Amino acid sequence: MSGGRTFAGFGFGPIQSGLFVYEAFSSGNFERFVIAEVDKTLVQAVRNNGGKCRLNIARKDRIDQCEVFGIELYDPCEPADRRKLIEAISQAREIATSLPSVKFFDADPECGVARLLADGLAARQSATGAIVYAAENNNHAAEILLDALHRHAGENDLKNVQILNTVIGKMSGVITDPGVMRRMNLATLTPDVPRAVLVEEFNHILVSRVTLEGFKRGIEVFVEKDDLLPFEEAKLYGHNAVHAMMGYLAELRGYSVMSQVGGDKWIMDRAREAFKRESASAVVTRHAHLNDALFTRSGYDAYADDLLERMVNPNLNDLVDRVGRDHLRKLSYEDRLFGTMNLAMKAGESPVNLSLGAAAGVISLIKRQGELKSPLACLPKRVEDLTRENLGRLLEELWQGKADSNANALADLTWRSVRELAGL
Repeated sequence: MSGGRTFAGFGFGPIQSGLFVYEAFSSGNFERFVIAEVDKTLVQAVRNNGGKCRLNIARKDRIDQCEVFGIELYDPCEPADRRKLIEAISQAREIATSLPSVKFFDADPECGVARLLADGLAARQSATGAIVYAAENNNHAAEILLDALHRHAGENDLKNVQILNTVIGKMSGVITDPGVMRRMNLATLTPDVPRAVLVEEFNHILVSRVTLEGFKRGIEVFVEKDDLLPFEEAKLYGHNAVHAMMGYLAELRGYSVMSQVGGDKWIMDRAREAFKRESASAVVTRHAHLNDALFTRSGYDAYADDLLERMVNPNLNDLVDRVGRDHLRKLSYEDRLFGTMNLAMKAGESPVNLSLGAAAGVISLIKRQGELKSPLACLPKRVEDLTRENLGRLLEELWQGKADSNANALADLTWRSVRELAGL
């Protein structure tokens, strides 16, 4: 261990526990892992277990279990715990926020993440640099967090502090089904917590280039890039696009877990074509000038092959329902499906395979409309009620005025795929 070096974090979900804490622990460069967590039951369970947690690592041929210790969970809503968190943040040189959304940065101005992080940074006793990994699956999470910090901290408090964006292509989840945990022989996080954290072994995580003079990261395995945006787009328009496409087609086929897709030649062939032709046209053409291996046809083919194998790994238990959730975001104009289709079209490629994923997503939205927090005005009650006309109105509602000159062509392509999939 490295002289009592402290890692601090916000949120103790699968990415925080199975990526940041796990990699920090595995590095041997940290002794304490201090995490702010609002789940009181989880906080108490980790304390009852002496600061130890068990994680499940999905590899290609097996699932390994590992124990991480030295974990301290504190509830930021409890005054005594909050003081301990502020002290730990003031001592930490590496910090990670891993929350469901960037909206949580400043959801509570008094005891929220940004305020707590600002108070901890203000309490630093030395000018030693600190970095914060922002892992909220938002291309501008670091900038959003920095804006929130400026509302609570002075300029001097943020000296020698750098917020890093991240590109996390690691698949993970929390398993709560007792039958699945028994079948897969998964270890629960602690004996008192009836849930298992299952993460894939992949750890090729990209982060912004650290520019603090003389700073050396304790989590050494991460890879720094001068400009993360092209790689974030490769994830959104490649990994995320094809994963969503496969998930929606899997739902249409009646599959429950993504590993079942691996045995479906039709879906896998469509996904491969979508990745290597349509997504490649969208991404490689856009960033070929960077002279990075990823943004070449051979490099992108290797990226696609690796992900297509990982996405159907039976040791991940990736649920089809989980992959397809949050339809409104995934079917928006600039997100994974229509965003990739639009860029492919602009590059001269007809996204006929991705349109199958978009069409399956629309069908899924209709079938699962009971999950929506508020109804959509243009959403038909049944798939059988879909027409080209009302599909167009639905897409306009989903796209919220962000559509461009390709919108009509994308709607036509989606309608042809809806007819193919639903037999309308």
